[in-house]
Amino acid sequence: HVFFHAVPALWRLHRVHHADLDYDLTTGARFHPLEILLSMLIKFAAILVLGPAVVAVLLFEVILNGMALFNHGNVRLPERLDRRLRQLLVTPDMHRVHHSVAADEANSNFGFNLSLWDRMFGTYRGQPRGGHQGMTLGIDDYRDPRQVSGLPGMLLLPFRGAVTDYAINRRAWKTPEDGE
Repeated sequence: HVFFHAVPALWRLHRVHHADLDYDLTTGARFHPLEILLSMLIKFAAILVLGPAVVAVLLFEVILNGMALFNHGNVRLPERLDRRLRQLLVTPDMHRVHHSVAADEANSNFGFNLSLWDRMFGTYRGQPRGGHQGMTLGIDDYRDPRQVSGLPGMLLLPFRGAVTDYAINRRAWKTPEDGE
């Protein structure tokens, strides 16, 4: 997932997912067909190299898609349950931060299943700065619903804008000299 934010050509495809102005189950299934094809090719390569059993591949896909729908769900879990669940799993509130227009928030909480990976790689963010109610979703440059909704808008989105326009490049990295 991080590669789809870090590599300009991949970000152009992946921003179809991030340009959604809402956050709900449909966001979890909103991907450009070329991104889906590329993801399938990457998975096929991993299958060829690792040689897992067919049942393991099927189980992975069921869990991947089920968790994508869960963590893109427009649901608010009770705070205590959310806090406990996110010790292991990615919850909707945790992943919603990843869909913020704020670059530092969008470049956090990349996980789709286990929160462990974001904690391990320093990309975990507990809450958005302004809280979930004050957070704006989507991509700053694509706020007009006509640009980002409907099949033609979504299919053409990767071909709009400057080539250098990708999310992870906007991340403000802190150095030891910055005091962090």
